[in-house]
Amino acid sequence: MEILLAKSAGFCFGVQRAVDTAYKHADEKNVYTYGQIIHNEEVVGDLAKHGVKILEDDELDQIKDSKVIIRSHGAEKRVYDILEKNGNEIIDATCPFVKKIHNIVMDECGKGHTVIIIGDGKHPEVKGIMGWCMSEPVVIGTEEEAEKFVQSCLNGEYKPSENISIVSQTTFNYRKFHNVVDIIRNKLYNVTAYKTICNATSVRQREAQEIASKVDAMIVIGGRNSSNTQKLYEISKKECENTYYIQTLVDLDLTTFESVSRVGITAGASTPNKLIKEVHGRMDEMNFAELLENDESRGSIKTGEIVEGRVIDVKPDEIIVDISYKSDGVIPRNEYTNTPNADLTELVHVGDAITAKVVKTNDGEGSVLLSYKRVAAEKANEKLEAALESGEILTGKVVQVVSGGLNVMYDETRVFIPASLVSDTYEKNLDKYLDQDVEFILTEYQPKKRRIIGNRKQIIVARKAEAAKELFDRIEVGMTVEGVVKNVTSFGAFIDLGGADGLLHISEMSWGRVEDPKSVLKVGDKVKAFIKNIDGEKIALSLKFDDTNPWLNADEKYAPGTVVTGKVARMADFGAFIELEPGVDALLHVSQISYDHVNKPEDVYKVGDVVEAEVVECNAADKKISLSVKSLLPVPSESDYDDDAESEE
Repeated sequence: MEILLAKSAGFCFGVQRAVDTAYKHADEKNVYTYGQIIHNEEVVGDLAKHGVKILEDDELDQIKDSKVIIRSHGAEKRVYDILEKNGNEIIDATCPFVKKIHNIVMDECGKGHTVIIIGDGKHPEVKGIMGWCMSEPVVIGTEEEAEKFVQSCLNGEYKPSENISIVSQTTFNYRKFHNVVDIIRNKLYNVTAYKTICNATSVRQREAQEIASKVDAMIVIGGRNSSNTQKLYEISKKECENTYYIQTLVDLDLTTFESVSRVGITAGASTPNKLIKEVHGRMDEMNFAELLENDESRGSIKTGEIVEGRVIDVKPDEIIVDISYKSDGVIPRNEYTNTPNADLTELVHVGDAITAKVVKTNDGEGSVLLSYKRVAAEKANEKLEAALESGEILTGKVVQVVSGGLNVMYDETRVFIPASLVSDTYEKNLDKYLDQDVEFILTEYQPKKRRIIGNRKQIIVARKAEAAKELFDRIEVGMTVEGVVKNVTSFGAFIDLGGADGLLHISEMSWGRVEDPKSVLKVGDKVKAFIKNIDGEKIALSLKFDDTNPWLNADEKYAPGTVVTGKVARMADFGAFIELEPGVDALLHVSQISYDHVNKPEDVYKVGDVVEAEVVECNAADKKISLSVKSLLPVPSESDYDDDAESEE
């Protein structure tokens, strides 16, 4: 018997992601899934054994302070609102393709467009999509319903808006979707149809149709409530009359296939790989000629098949795997990782479970040549394709710095980030990123052309914009803030406040005179300052806090008659300015320097000289202090003046 197994059978990316999420949080306290995580009783039952409970819609208000996993189908916006209101932690496992539809219908409703959802109105995915519409959507499930809708519009019974936007349930039949869209477009105007059928779904349906057209019997595996599995059954049934829908291995009646020479097998997106392998293995056992050649307990494998095994030995350059076959599997270094000279003993350990692809059933030495890297790459391709659609942020390791940018490894897939998209500012040297984990989003994904382009700049710009908004929403003039010195210039310093930069002008660095900002601050210093002014996106900072103003008690400290000491700070023709303390300068008028005539202060002092003087006047309100050195000198006698007069004669 020849068996044709669909390559796309089993969990799709979104379902796998949701199931993995559920198992990740299984065994924790108070964990729920909103509805069944997938339409598969075995998986749901196994999760229940791990303590994961199912939360039904009518129980939403009863759950508080728990973890609730949103399944891949997604949920209505009101579900999120109720759960958050009751203090629950929402773990969103909505498929990125479904999340994309939520965003589309929100945007289109916001524009006032009529939204049409093509799909099963009772399906949880469609109910979830409806819950993100700001106005009542139209749900159409068949060509007949499309005809009725168009007729009601033409008769004036239903009045759509000027523009109509169409989306589809991700698992809807691709051909039926186009038929429905054509019916609407042929009679109504301004119709925009968005491609929202999951690529994995359309591939799965085309593959099922192709296999069913070539076989004598067809087996479709999946839960009875699985919409996409039912569609696979319908498609297969049209091509092959002998199509059988089974949920588990128990439903498989081998006697039905005794006279069949060629059998096809496919499965829905919610069908575990384990069940698919069991069915495939049971059908394979009917091939008695091959069964006699091999060990009865060990089945057979084929090139390209995905196998699961357990590591039984690890060497620096290869991994030996027990794959429940007459021969062990071998994964050489270059089929495990793209990292040259990697030591596999540091990456894999005996006893680890591992999934790999059969490259050769005999590598020439009696072993099965396997590739882990190719399985990882295929899974990564699904993730990358979904990430491109959803804009999901990915994380990868920089493995190479080239002149044009960075090569980043994501699950054994190489992603290139151009230098211009590495940061929001020009970076001359990118070497600092080598061996570092970086976040990015995909902006281009063409694996066949080997063009997989990442963008880190967009994430940085978006986060800075968000941080800036949060900062400006909470700050106000007079508020004290903390930041880090980002740059120092001749006129001041720029302080990173965590969302925007504030300028600390040289004149605001101290109550005293600052000649060079670099003598006060350096890059990396932490600074506590207050906001002096906000002008649009400009923030002016100051270190001149009111409680440190040296003029606050100047009237008392520098009362007239007080003898003070200071340094000559600068000169003018009419006198010298003496710095008594940072921020407090006093004027020593040229007439108060000496009883002798002084033309200009430079004739007596130079900048930096220490001067002792008496306070003659203090006006703190106007920040003026007058000094006198002369008042501390002995008063010349009249004879001194006479001697001076005689000497002049």
